[in-house]
Amino acid sequence: MSCEISFAWKQGLIIGAAAALTISTAQVQGQEKRSPPSVSEAKVVRSTLGVAPANSSSEPVKADSAYIIGPGDVLAINVWNEPEVTGKVPVRTDGKISVPLAGEIQASGLTPDSLQASISKKLNEFVKEPAVTVVVEEMNSRQFNVLGEVQHPGSFPLIRPTRVLDALAQAGGFRDFAKVTKIYVLRRTPAGGSLKLPFNYKRVTQGEDIQDDVELQAGDTVIVP
Repeated sequence: MSCEISFAWKQGLIIGAAAALTISTAQVQGQEKRSPPSVSEAKVVRSTLGVAPANSSSEPVKADSAYIIGPGDVLAINVWNEPEVTGKVPVRTDGKISVPLAGEIQASGLTPDSLQASISKKLNEFVKEPAVTVVVEEMNSRQFNVLGEVQHPGSFPLIRPTRVLDALAQAGGFRDFAKVTKIYVLRRTPAGGSLKLPFNYKRVTQGEDIQDDVELQAGDTVIVP
């Protein structure tokens, strides 16, 4: 009799342990389903779907050392160890900027390096050997436009020599029904009028009329009908 009781008791323990193990496994699986994927898993998923990681971003366009500053540009001026002089300033319509201690300084028409030298000279009266850096944060004074039947119409910074073909490439190329033989550049004249410069994409890309692939000027607009 005692053997039967002992066997039944042991059998009950085994069944109870099995049930507890089943419940525990189910809980762990449920937690795994609810837990977010690891960083490496997320990267694999994004790569498989062709989605860029969340922290990726296109690099902003930076002005090179030959860029000519103009009205409307926004400059980041940094003076080492002088936080009261450091900050962002816009170039006014008169071409000047206001810098603490240095006062009014002509910025339009200068390169960033030249403006750095001008600010340093002004600050020498107040700061010993000022270390000045000037970065063009927003290039609003020198831009060109591409409008019409292109993939990405809009305004683009003119920070380096750019021809019509370059501009079309920056705008993402043509849409399906673009009239590529009827493209033209609208250019403002000092007298207040405008010039219409024709550009036949087919002929230029075939090595003909290459003189029509003109270098763009600030304010030019490329029209793709």
